[in-house]
Amino acid sequence: MDETGKQIIKAIERWADLSAIDDGLAWFKEHYDKEGLQRIRELCVIGLRNTRKDVYFEKYRLGMLISSPYELDQYMQYLEIDRKAEERFYLPRRKVLLPFVNSLQDLADGEIKEMFLSCPPRVGKSTLALFFATWLMGRFPQYPNLYCSYSKIITDAFYNGLLEIITDSDTYNFAHVFPEAKVVRTDGKDTIIDIERRKHYPTMTCRSLYGTLNGACDAEKGVIISDDLIGGIEEAMNKDRLISAWAKVDNNLLPRGKGGTRYLWIGTRWSVIDPAGIRQDLLLNDEHFRDYRWRSINIPALNDRDESNFEYKYGVGFDTKYYRQRRASFERNNDLVSWACQYQGVPYEREGTVFDSSDMLYYNGNLPARDPDRVFMAVDPSWGGGDYCAAPVVYQYGSELYVHDVCFDSSDKDRTQPKLARLAIANNVSAMYVEATKTTEDFAKGIDKILRKEGVRVNITTSFANASGKAKADRILAAAPDIRNHMIFRASGFRSKEYEAFMQNVFSFKFIGKNKHDDAPDSLQMAITYAYPKDVSKVTIGRRPF
Repeated sequence: MDETGKQIIKAIERWADLSAIDDGLAWFKEHYDKEGLQRIRELCVIGLRNTRKDVYFEKYRLGMLISSPYELDQYMQYLEIDRKAEERFYLPRRKVLLPFVNSLQDLADGEIKEMFLSCPPRVGKSTLALFFATWLMGRFPQYPNLYCSYSKIITDAFYNGLLEIITDSDTYNFAHVFPEAKVVRTDGKDTIIDIERRKHYPTMTCRSLYGTLNGACDAEKGVIISDDLIGGIEEAMNKDRLISAWAKVDNNLLPRGKGGTRYLWIGTRWSVIDPAGIRQDLLLNDEHFRDYRWRSINIPALNDRDESNFEYKYGVGFDTKYYRQRRASFERNNDLVSWACQYQGVPYEREGTVFDSSDMLYYNGNLPARDPDRVFMAVDPSWGGGDYCAAPVVYQYGSELYVHDVCFDSSDKDRTQPKLARLAIANNVSAMYVEATKTTEDFAKGIDKILRKEGVRVNITTSFANASGKAKADRILAAAPDIRNHMIFRASGFRSKEYEAFMQNVFSFKFIGKNKHDDAPDSLQMAITYAYPKDVSKVTIGRRPF
């Protein structure tokens, strides 16, 4: 903002003069400045609280209009500003979708080259892509863009959605924002749209992954939008189909871009070897992409508190009860992997999962009516930073191990150490086994200090994780039969939010492939090791002396 713009803002702030606001808007329209326009909109919001609401709203609206060609968030609001609030797409969902919108802005501005967007079904990701695409077409009509999905039905629907937003002036304000962006060519058969002038490669082409891409499409300096390239669970469960889909992407779709092209991936993450997964693995691990600017955003259905992330205004979203019911249905069908993929945005390989919900033992939260042989905890500690501190509270009755409570928390030690101490006190724990590493050796001492301060004595022992010489996955796999046959867990419906998250982490563990977090199953194998210590005595076989 130059001195003229600053003087205009100062005048508005000092006098709240509507004529000054007019002067400011006129100046910023000619000399676009995001900071100045944002300040004017803020001042208009303040003005809306006084008696001249209609006048200030018109100034606010005008400021939003001026910003819309340059700011996606403002465009998406202004596009529907004349619709009833409850009928709009973006406004009820804005609070949740804004992180996606801000990243799409960065993608359009060239701050990043590639973006991956993942969230549950029917929360608005495809419509968000639709609004984004129309903004690109109005802002940069000279550049070709490409929208691709697994089915022609989907690409046809996207094509029709684009035309609806661009041409339906009674519902949308596209023509107000981009008055010069006239549609000069459409073709429903080839699903192409040209803005301003006819071009060899149209402003937007919508094409199935299995349609004609080579030679017919281009996205130089534009954006390639990949929206749900895997059709559903049948395709996701077929590894050959996944590999075939990636071959189409790598050979036919990605080459439609050039140096200035940006890439947007949207959809359900079905597998670590779906097209988005293979692409992300390349960007993460190949040294040729070391300086490549990209971003991945996933908003799961349920957050760390086991509450919905998508309770939109006006009841257009999904509440916590809905998502918990969906999860319960998947669990009953013995398909928590699909829940994790579709609703939590966590791709898993169906081959190699170690723990199946149908193979585990459960109880209703009521312990046997007799004293346990002992109560102990096995703690897989963490300092935070994304890893979880995981610890089952185990009531042992002979060979039966009831997991009555758990800690499963990604916070730092200032929160997890007191939490573990509280669990120990509440459950009258007599012994605690804490896994030690070079970075967590002092973790047990911190718990002991808190317990002693409360006048509670617990036998705390530590052992280094690799003392057996086995890798973590091997240790978990070795303990898996005992976990299934001797550990008894709270049934679904009798679990706390934290307990539920703990169980989901157990069910998602796989022996084949990578595990982002394996803290819960690791803590269970520690508990098994502590409950059933192996006899390491050396046995020598000799001759019978008689």
